[in-house]
Amino acid sequence: MKQSGNNKLSIILVFVLFLFIGNSIVIAQQENLNVLDRWIEWSDSENMLIHHLNKQAFGYLDLRDREIAELKTKVDWLKRQRKVKEILMDIVGPFPEKTPLNPRVTGVVRKNGFRIEKIIYESMPNLYVTAGLFIPDGITGKRPVIIQVSGHGFQAFRSRNNQKMIYNLVNKGFIVFAIDPLGQGERIQYWDDEKKGSMMGSSPTSEHSYFGNQMFMSGVSPGKYFIWDGIRGIDYLLTRSEVDSKRIGIFGCSGGGTQVTYISAFDDRIKAAVPGCFITGFRRLMESIGAQDAEQNFYHGVSNGITHADFLELRAPKPLLISSTTRDFFSIQGAMETFKEVKRAYKAFGKEENIGHVTDDAGHGFHGTAEEIYAFFQKALELPGSPVGKDYEILKSEELNITTTGQLSTLLGGETAFSINKKETQKLINKIEESRKSINVHLDKVKMKAKELSGYASPSEKVKSVFRGRYQRDGYSVEMYVLQGEGEYVIPLLLFVPNGEGKFPAILYLHPEGKSAEASVSGEIEKLVKKGFIVAAPDLVGTGEVGTNNMYSSRYAAVLIGRSIPGIQAGDATQVVNFLKSR
Repeated sequence: MKQSGNNKLSIILVFVLFLFIGNSIVIAQQENLNVLDRWIEWSDSENMLIHHLNKQAFGYLDLRDREIAELKTKVDWLKRQRKVKEILMDIVGPFPEKTPLNPRVTGVVRKNGFRIEKIIYESMPNLYVTAGLFIPDGITGKRPVIIQVSGHGFQAFRSRNNQKMIYNLVNKGFIVFAIDPLGQGERIQYWDDEKKGSMMGSSPTSEHSYFGNQMFMSGVSPGKYFIWDGIRGIDYLLTRSEVDSKRIGIFGCSGGGTQVTYISAFDDRIKAAVPGCFITGFRRLMESIGAQDAEQNFYHGVSNGITHADFLELRAPKPLLISSTTRDFFSIQGAMETFKEVKRAYKAFGKEENIGHVTDDAGHGFHGTAEEIYAFFQKALELPGSPVGKDYEILKSEELNITTTGQLSTLLGGETAFSINKKETQKLINKIEESRKSINVHLDKVKMKAKELSGYASPSEKVKSVFRGRYQRDGYSVEMYVLQGEGEYVIPLLLFVPNGEGKFPAILYLHPEGKSAEASVSGEIEKLVKKGFIVAAPDLVGTGEVGTNNMYSSRYAAVLIGRSIPGIQAGDATQVVNFLKSR
């Protein structure tokens, strides 16, 4: 039978409509196991962890700020200085004993108006430090010396910007001592000879955090080693006949600003300091870009009431110049607030003129503040002259290298931050082995210390929950809940319940990728349910729907406040267990 054109069109339309409706039915039946969807109060789920950590940090900083507000007199500030010094020595120290520096000069480069001595010294036995000593020609008597510590660049003091400032200071009559920090210059800790670079990637911060994370596990702040390199560098300078021990300065930008802040707080021999493009305050830092790489964070620092201002206030009333830029990723607002507070301390000492804050409308770096820095050192270190900067020949990195191979690891070998920490950790392991000989006492101690060190907090047994719906599957159902976590964040939860009456044994299923990783039909969770178990699969904070793009900063925020991500997640897991008990 011949079909008309209209009949053919009708059949096609019916078929298309069937496909459309059929697909709609399939789509309607698809499961959405995201339990936070369509709920405004939970819409910022990726930041729940960092907000939770920050709130605790701000609580500690609020307590600190109230203490600072009560300080009025010089005596008050002196008491505060003693308190902060004790806290810092407790959370950073103890420092190693001073051992022979065994300094050597590996070469000399002569330039118009100055020479560069290439120095290697040992800040600890076989922990070598490479440095350049820039000495003006024709000096008589003792001269002031300025230590230059570099920001996070693999070239360290060999970079164009660092060389420019060094040559300007040398040509103004200062001796300059430029140190390679750990993981930078010729002190790469994880050198790959095939790549001719660091195994850790494109930034020294990766090196710092790689060995730094291991140190935190041993209860050590990695900043300790950066500080010690600086302290021992000053010890070396005092062996030089050209150096005036009463006129020592230090400056650096970014990661160098970090080192300036820390070294000058711990070594009273430094008369004048310029921390650049770093100073803000932990409150503004955590509100904005978050905690940075490992050496910038002190173990339990914020929970002990320490912020950037405390390091600077330890120096009062010695000359101090903070250098900032208004468009830096380190908050300029925080820098201004810190300056305002520190200035109060200097005023109490009657030396308000010894502190300054210079800014430039630019991004990260010294930029337009260089001449103000030169002028500051000329006044503070009593070497007057013109502060006007000039352009000088920039040398190739190879010409400034201290070693013949370009790396200490390929020339002298020696210790690394990792190898030293490994030895120190072995001492702790030996203590654990000794403790295990009395196993019952040891296990009681482990339970107590595990909670303390992880920052675990027992959740309330009364669990707040929101039911978000249910899906039926073959032989069981999937129930969706949101539980109240520690503080203001939430715990998304899937509960897989076998069909039937009565009670079922329960399993808490934790997966690093979150609750949905094995939640599909035929997944690992279904296999357990079909064996007669109720399975509770949560997203512990930092995973799944409450995962974060800020885990790097979150881990260091936890270190600063005496917590840990696993410790907080253990509290989440306990909260889920409490929920199961309530059913």
